[in-house]
Amino acid sequence: MRHARPNVFALQQILKGSKGCKPVIFDSLLGMFSVDMGIDLGTCNTLVCVKGEGVVLNEPSVVAVKRGTNRVLDNGNAVGLVAKEMLGKTPGSINAIRPLKNGVIADFDITEAMLGYFIRKVHGRHNFFRPRVVIAVPSGITAVEKRAVYNSAERAGARRVFLVDEPMAAGIGAGLPIAEPTASMIVDIGGGTTEVAIMSLADIAVCESIRVAGDDMDEAIINHMRRTYNLMIGLQTAEALKIEIGSVGIDDVDEQREVRGRDLVSGLPRKSIVSSQEICEALKEPIGQIIDCVIRTLEKAEPELAADIVENGIHLAGGGALLRGLDEVMERSTGLSVTVVDDALSCVARGTAIYLENLAMWKDTLDSDIDDL
Repeated sequence: MRHARPNVFALQQILKGSKGCKPVIFDSLLGMFSVDMGIDLGTCNTLVCVKGEGVVLNEPSVVAVKRGTNRVLDNGNAVGLVAKEMLGKTPGSINAIRPLKNGVIADFDITEAMLGYFIRKVHGRHNFFRPRVVIAVPSGITAVEKRAVYNSAERAGARRVFLVDEPMAAGIGAGLPIAEPTASMIVDIGGGTTEVAIMSLADIAVCESIRVAGDDMDEAIINHMRRTYNLMIGLQTAEALKIEIGSVGIDDVDEQREVRGRDLVSGLPRKSIVSSQEICEALKEPIGQIIDCVIRTLEKAEPELAADIVENGIHLAGGGALLRGLDEVMERSTGLSVTVVDDALSCVARGTAIYLENLAMWKDTLDSDIDDL
Protein backbone atom coordinates (compact mmCIF):
# COMPACT_ATOMS: atom_id res chain seq x y z
CA MET A 1 0.00 0.00 0.00
CA ARG A 2 1.34 3.38 -0.94
CA HIS A 3 1.71 5.93 1.87
CA ALA A 4 0.62 9.50 1.21
CA ARG A 5 3.41 12.08 1.42
CA PRO A 6 2.87 14.81 4.01
CA ASN A 7 1.58 18.06 2.59
CA VAL A 8 4.24 20.48 3.87
CA PHE A 9 2.42 23.50 2.45
CA ALA A 10 -0.77 22.55 4.33
CA LEU A 11 1.27 22.14 7.53
CA GLN A 12 2.71 25.62 7.09
CA GLN A 13 -0.76 27.08 6.63
CA ILE A 14 -1.96 25.40 9.83
CA LEU A 15 1.03 26.84 11.65
CA LYS A 16 0.33 30.27 10.24
CA GLY A 17 -3.20 30.31 11.70
CA SER A 18 -5.16 33.51 11.97
CA LYS A 19 -3.24 36.76 12.55
CA GLY A 20 -0.05 34.79 12.93
CA CYS A 21 -1.15 32.62 15.91
CA LYS A 22 0.87 29.41 15.73
CA PRO A 23 -0.28 26.47 17.86
CA VAL A 24 2.46 25.72 20.33
CA ILE A 25 2.44 21.98 19.67
CA PHE A 26 3.06 22.43 15.94
CA ASP A 27 5.66 25.13 16.53
CA SER A 28 7.51 22.80 18.90
CA LEU A 29 7.27 20.03 16.30
CA LEU A 30 8.90 22.21 13.68
CA GLY A 31 11.55 23.09 16.25
CA MET A 32 12.71 19.47 16.07
CA PHE A 33 13.65 19.96 12.42
CA SER A 34 15.09 23.50 12.53
CA VAL A 35 18.32 24.82 14.03
CA ASP A 36 16.85 27.31 16.53
CA MET A 37 19.33 29.95 17.65
CA GLY A 38 19.95 32.74 20.11
CA ILE A 39 21.51 35.96 18.82
CA ASP A 40 23.35 38.69 20.69
CA LEU A 41 22.85 41.46 18.13
CA GLY A 42 25.59 43.82 19.22
CA THR A 43 26.82 47.17 17.96
CA CYS A 44 30.36 45.82 17.48
CA ASN A 45 29.95 42.05 17.29
CA THR A 46 27.14 39.59 16.68
CA LEU A 47 27.27 36.24 18.46
CA VAL A 48 25.06 33.28 17.61
CA CYS A 49 24.40 30.40 20.00
CA VAL A 50 22.73 27.08 19.16
CA LYS A 51 21.23 25.08 21.99
CA GLY A 52 23.43 22.15 22.89
CA GLU A 53 26.38 23.54 20.92
CA GLY A 54 27.23 26.89 22.56
CA VAL A 55 28.57 29.85 20.59
CA VAL A 56 28.89 28.81 16.94
CA LEU A 57 29.47 32.24 15.38
CA ASN A 58 31.21 35.39 16.61
CA GLU A 59 31.75 38.01 13.92
CA PRO A 60 31.85 41.82 13.70
CA SER A 61 28.57 43.60 12.95
CA VAL A 62 29.93 45.08 9.71
CA VAL A 63 28.66 44.87 6.12
CA ALA A 64 30.46 45.94 2.93
CA VAL A 65 28.19 47.36 0.20
CA LYS A 66 28.60 49.06 -3.15
CA ARG A 67 28.59 52.78 -2.40
CA GLY A 68 25.27 54.48 -3.06
CA THR A 69 23.35 51.17 -2.90
CA ASN A 70 22.37 48.50 -0.40
CA ARG A 71 23.90 45.72 -2.51
CA VAL A 72 26.19 43.60 -0.34
CA LEU A 73 29.43 42.72 -2.10
CA ASP A 74 30.64 39.18 -2.91
CA ASN A 75 27.11 37.95 -3.64
CA GLY A 76 25.88 38.91 -0.18
CA ASN A 77 28.83 37.37 1.67
CA ALA A 78 30.91 40.51 2.46
CA VAL A 79 29.72 40.45 6.07
CA GLY A 80 31.46 40.08 9.42
CA LEU A 81 35.20 39.45 9.54
CA VAL A 82 35.64 40.03 5.80
CA ALA A 83 33.89 43.40 5.98
CA LYS A 84 35.64 44.55 9.17
CA GLU A 85 39.03 44.28 7.48
CA MET A 86 37.76 46.93 5.04
CA LEU A 87 36.81 49.50 7.74
CA GLY A 88 38.68 52.74 7.08
CA LYS A 89 40.42 51.25 4.03
CA THR A 90 37.73 51.16 1.37
CA PRO A 91 38.09 52.81 -2.06
CA GLY A 92 35.47 55.23 -3.31
CA SER A 93 33.27 52.48 -4.76
CA ILE A 94 32.88 50.48 -1.51
CA ASN A 95 31.32 51.42 1.81
CA ALA A 96 31.90 49.35 4.98
CA ILE A 97 28.91 49.95 7.27
CA ARG A 98 28.11 49.15 10.90
CA PRO A 99 24.31 48.99 10.67
CA LEU A 100 23.71 49.13 14.43
CA LYS A 101 24.32 52.21 16.52
CA ASN A 102 24.03 52.33 20.31
CA GLY A 103 22.61 48.81 20.31
CA VAL A 104 19.71 49.56 17.96
CA ILE A 105 19.17 49.32 14.22
CA ALA A 106 20.35 52.40 12.35
CA ASP A 107 20.09 50.92 8.83
CA PHE A 108 17.18 48.52 8.38
CA ASP A 109 18.09 47.03 4.99
CA ILE A 110 21.74 46.43 5.85
CA THR A 111 20.81 44.84 9.20
CA GLU A 112 18.43 42.51 7.37
CA ALA A 113 21.20 41.50 4.97
CA MET A 114 23.61 40.93 7.85
CA LEU A 115 21.15 38.85 9.88
CA GLY A 116 20.24 36.85 6.78
CA TYR A 117 23.91 36.03 6.20
CA PHE A 118 24.47 34.93 9.81
CA ILE A 119 21.26 32.85 9.92
CA ARG A 120 22.14 31.12 6.62
CA LYS A 121 25.67 30.46 7.83
CA VAL A 122 24.48 28.79 11.04
CA HIS A 123 21.21 27.21 9.86
CA GLY A 124 22.31 26.07 6.42
CA ARG A 125 21.00 27.27 3.08
CA HIS A 126 19.14 24.06 2.27
CA ASN A 127 17.29 23.42 5.52
CA PHE A 128 13.59 23.74 4.67
CA PHE A 129 12.28 24.58 8.13
CA ARG A 130 13.07 28.12 9.19
CA PRO A 131 14.48 28.62 12.72
CA ARG A 132 13.03 30.17 15.83
CA VAL A 133 15.27 32.99 17.01
CA VAL A 134 15.75 34.62 20.43
CA ILE A 135 17.43 38.04 20.09
CA ALA A 136 18.90 40.04 22.97
CA VAL A 137 18.16 43.78 22.76
CA PRO A 138 18.93 46.76 25.03
CA SER A 139 16.36 47.20 27.79
CA GLY A 140 15.71 50.84 26.93
CA ILE A 141 14.72 50.52 23.28
CA THR A 142 11.38 51.83 22.02
CA ALA A 143 8.47 49.88 20.50
CA VAL A 144 9.46 51.17 17.06
CA GLU A 145 13.02 49.91 17.54
CA LYS A 146 11.67 46.52 18.67
CA ARG A 147 9.49 46.32 15.56
CA ALA A 148 12.57 47.00 13.41
CA VAL A 149 14.30 44.00 15.03
CA TYR A 150 11.25 41.77 14.46
CA ASN A 151 10.95 42.78 10.82
CA SER A 152 14.67 42.41 10.12
CA ALA A 153 14.83 38.93 11.65
CA GLU A 154 11.66 37.69 9.94
CA ARG A 155 12.70 38.97 6.53
CA ALA A 156 16.16 37.48 7.12
CA GLY A 157 14.64 33.99 7.48
CA ALA A 158 13.40 33.50 11.07
CA ARG A 159 10.16 31.55 11.55
CA ARG A 160 9.41 33.01 14.96
CA VAL A 161 11.18 35.86 16.79
CA PHE A 162 11.45 36.40 20.55
CA LEU A 163 13.13 39.40 22.17
CA VAL A 164 14.80 39.33 25.57
CA ASP A 165 16.35 42.23 27.49
CA GLU A 166 20.16 42.05 27.45
CA PRO A 167 20.51 42.25 31.26
CA MET A 168 18.20 39.23 31.66
CA ALA A 169 20.12 37.25 29.04
CA ALA A 170 23.43 38.25 30.63
CA GLY A 171 22.20 37.18 34.07
CA ILE A 172 21.01 33.81 32.76
CA GLY A 173 24.26 33.30 30.81
CA ALA A 174 26.33 34.15 33.88
CA GLY A 175 24.49 31.59 35.96
CA LEU A 176 23.01 34.13 38.39
CA PRO A 177 19.92 33.05 40.38
CA ILE A 178 17.66 35.61 38.73
CA ALA A 179 14.53 33.46 39.13
CA GLU A 180 14.92 33.31 42.92
CA PRO A 181 13.64 35.88 45.47
CA THR A 182 17.07 37.46 45.87
CA ALA A 183 18.66 40.41 44.08
CA SER A 184 21.22 39.83 41.34
CA MET A 185 22.97 42.86 39.83
CA ILE A 186 24.59 42.83 36.40
CA VAL A 187 26.51 45.53 34.53
CA ASP A 188 26.70 44.62 30.84
CA ILE A 189 29.18 46.88 29.00
CA GLY A 190 28.84 46.31 25.27
CA GLY A 191 29.94 48.24 22.22
CA GLY A 192 27.13 50.81 22.05
CA THR A 193 25.29 50.61 25.37
CA THR A 194 25.88 49.84 29.02
CA GLU A 195 23.01 48.03 30.74
CA VAL A 196 22.82 48.13 34.53
CA ALA A 197 20.07 46.04 36.11
CA ILE A 198 18.96 44.55 39.41
CA MET A 199 16.92 41.39 38.87
CA SER A 200 14.74 39.25 41.11
CA LEU A 201 11.99 36.65 40.59
CA ALA A 202 12.73 36.33 36.85
CA ASP A 203 12.20 40.01 36.11
CA ILE A 204 14.02 43.32 36.19
CA ALA A 205 13.36 45.29 39.38
CA VAL A 206 15.54 48.32 38.58
CA CYS A 207 17.29 49.07 35.32
CA GLU A 208 19.17 51.90 33.69
CA SER A 209 20.65 51.98 30.21
CA ILE A 210 23.14 54.55 28.93
CA ARG A 211 24.56 54.88 25.46
CA VAL A 212 28.15 55.02 26.70
CA ALA A 213 30.24 51.89 26.18
CA GLY A 214 33.14 50.43 24.19
CA ASP A 215 32.69 52.69 21.16
CA ASP A 216 32.91 55.77 23.37
CA MET A 217 36.13 54.47 24.87
CA ASP A 218 37.57 54.10 21.36
CA GLU A 219 36.47 57.65 20.51
CA ALA A 220 38.08 58.95 23.70
CA ILE A 221 41.41 57.36 22.66
CA ILE A 222 41.12 58.86 19.16
CA ASN A 223 40.45 62.32 20.65
CA HIS A 224 43.43 61.98 23.01
CA MET A 225 45.80 61.10 20.14
CA ARG A 226 44.50 64.03 18.11
CA ARG A 227 44.81 66.56 20.94
CA THR A 228 48.12 65.37 22.38
CA TYR A 229 50.05 64.22 19.31
CA ASN A 230 48.23 65.85 16.36
CA LEU A 231 47.89 62.28 15.11
CA MET A 232 44.69 60.96 13.56
CA ILE A 233 44.15 57.22 14.10
CA GLY A 234 41.32 54.93 13.01
CA LEU A 235 38.73 53.08 15.09
CA GLN A 236 40.46 49.73 14.68
CA THR A 237 43.77 51.17 15.94
CA ALA A 238 42.01 52.76 18.92
CA GLU A 239 40.28 49.49 19.76
CA ALA A 240 43.59 47.61 19.59
CA LEU A 241 45.17 50.14 21.98
CA LYS A 242 42.27 49.74 24.41
CA ILE A 243 42.59 45.94 24.38
CA GLU A 244 46.39 45.79 24.56
CA ILE A 245 47.29 48.51 27.08
CA GLY A 246 43.96 49.95 28.20
CA SER A 247 43.40 50.14 31.96
CA VAL A 248 41.89 52.39 34.58
CA GLY A 249 45.13 53.11 36.43
CA ILE A 250 45.36 50.18 38.82
CA ASP A 251 48.45 48.58 37.23
CA ASP A 252 51.90 49.74 38.41
CA VAL A 253 53.49 48.80 35.09
CA ASP A 254 53.38 51.57 32.50
CA GLU A 255 53.30 49.81 29.13
CA GLN A 256 54.01 51.51 25.83
CA ARG A 257 52.92 50.87 22.27
CA GLU A 258 53.81 52.30 18.88
CA VAL A 259 50.89 53.99 17.15
CA ARG A 260 50.70 54.80 13.46
CA GLY A 261 48.37 57.25 11.77
CA ARG A 262 48.18 60.52 9.82
CA ASP A 263 49.82 63.73 10.99
CA LEU A 264 47.18 66.48 11.18
CA VAL A 265 49.73 69.23 10.47
CA SER A 266 51.75 67.83 7.58
CA GLY A 267 49.11 65.38 6.36
CA LEU A 268 51.79 62.67 6.08
CA PRO A 269 51.83 59.21 7.71
CA ARG A 270 53.61 59.21 11.07
CA LYS A 271 54.14 57.04 14.13
CA SER A 272 54.32 57.87 17.81
CA ILE A 273 54.69 56.13 21.19
CA VAL A 274 51.79 56.11 23.66
CA SER A 275 51.72 54.77 27.24
CA SER A 276 49.07 52.91 29.20
CA GLN A 277 48.88 55.82 31.68
CA GLU A 278 47.84 58.12 28.83
CA ILE A 279 45.15 55.66 27.75
CA CYS A 280 43.98 55.55 31.36
CA GLU A 281 43.59 59.34 31.39
CA ALA A 282 41.72 59.22 28.07
CA LEU A 283 39.24 56.64 29.40
CA LYS A 284 38.39 58.50 32.62
CA GLU A 285 35.33 60.27 31.23
CA PRO A 286 33.45 57.27 29.74
CA ILE A 287 34.37 55.04 32.70
CA GLY A 288 33.16 57.78 35.07
CA GLN A 289 29.80 57.90 33.29
CA ILE A 290 29.40 54.11 33.58
CA ILE A 291 30.18 54.16 37.31
CA ASP A 292 27.73 57.04 37.82
CA CYS A 293 25.06 54.92 36.10
CA VAL A 294 25.80 52.01 38.45
CA ILE A 295 25.48 54.30 41.50
CA ARG A 296 22.18 55.77 40.21
CA THR A 297 20.77 52.27 39.79
CA LEU A 298 21.81 51.26 43.31
CA GLU A 299 20.14 54.39 44.70
CA LYS A 300 16.82 53.30 43.14
CA ALA A 301 16.88 49.81 44.69
CA GLU A 302 14.37 48.88 47.42
CA PRO A 303 15.98 48.33 50.85
CA GLU A 304 15.56 44.53 50.75
CA LEU A 305 17.11 44.35 47.28
CA ALA A 306 19.97 46.59 48.44
CA ALA A 307 20.56 44.22 51.39
CA ASP A 308 20.85 41.28 48.98
CA ILE A 309 23.32 43.14 46.77
CA VAL A 310 25.58 43.78 49.76
CA GLU A 311 25.85 40.00 50.06
CA ASN A 312 25.77 39.01 46.36
CA GLY A 313 27.79 41.90 44.90
CA ILE A 314 27.90 43.26 41.35
CA HIS A 315 28.69 41.17 38.26
CA LEU A 316 30.38 42.61 35.17
CA ALA A 317 29.64 41.23 31.69
CA GLY A 318 30.31 42.24 28.08
CA GLY A 319 33.54 43.15 26.33
CA GLY A 320 34.00 46.32 28.39
CA ALA A 321 34.16 44.22 31.56
CA LEU A 322 37.59 42.96 30.42
CA LEU A 323 39.18 46.41 30.77
CA ARG A 324 41.97 46.00 33.31
CA GLY A 325 41.24 47.36 36.77
CA LEU A 326 37.60 48.22 36.10
CA ASP A 327 36.33 45.82 38.78
CA GLU A 328 38.67 47.33 41.39
CA VAL A 329 37.67 50.91 40.55
CA MET A 330 33.99 49.99 40.75
CA GLU A 331 34.57 48.29 44.10
CA ARG A 332 36.15 51.49 45.45
CA SER A 333 33.31 53.66 44.15
CA THR A 334 30.43 51.50 45.43
CA GLY A 335 31.91 49.70 48.44
CA LEU A 336 30.55 46.40 47.07
CA SER A 337 32.32 43.31 45.80
CA VAL A 338 32.59 43.28 41.98
CA THR A 339 33.15 40.11 39.94
CA VAL A 340 33.85 39.72 36.23
CA VAL A 341 31.74 36.77 35.03
CA ASP A 342 33.28 33.80 33.24
CA ASP A 343 33.58 34.32 29.46
CA ALA A 344 32.13 37.83 29.74
CA LEU A 345 32.12 38.38 25.95
CA SER A 346 29.69 35.56 25.19
CA CYS A 347 27.58 35.88 28.34
CA VAL A 348 24.51 37.42 26.63
CA ALA A 349 24.62 34.96 23.70
CA ARG A 350 24.80 31.99 26.08
CA GLY A 351 21.82 33.41 27.93
CA THR A 352 19.72 33.49 24.74
CA ALA A 353 20.57 29.82 24.10
CA ILE A 354 19.39 28.90 27.61
CA TYR A 355 16.14 30.75 26.92
CA LEU A 356 15.73 28.60 23.81
CA GLU A 357 16.28 25.40 25.78
CA ASN A 358 13.59 26.46 28.28
CA LEU A 359 11.26 28.35 25.95
CA ALA A 360 8.07 26.87 27.44
CA MET A 361 9.10 28.02 30.94
CA TRP A 362 10.41 31.47 29.97
CA LYS A 363 8.07 32.45 27.10
CA ASP A 364 5.92 34.67 29.35
CA THR A 365 8.97 36.85 30.13
CA LEU A 366 9.80 37.36 26.43
CA ASP A 367 8.40 39.74 23.85
CA SER A 368 7.46 37.92 20.67
CA ASP A 369 6.54 38.93 17.12
CA ILE A 370 3.04 37.52 17.62
CA ASP A 371 2.37 39.29 20.92
CA ASP A 372 3.41 42.52 19.25
CA LEU A 373 0.79 42.27 16.51
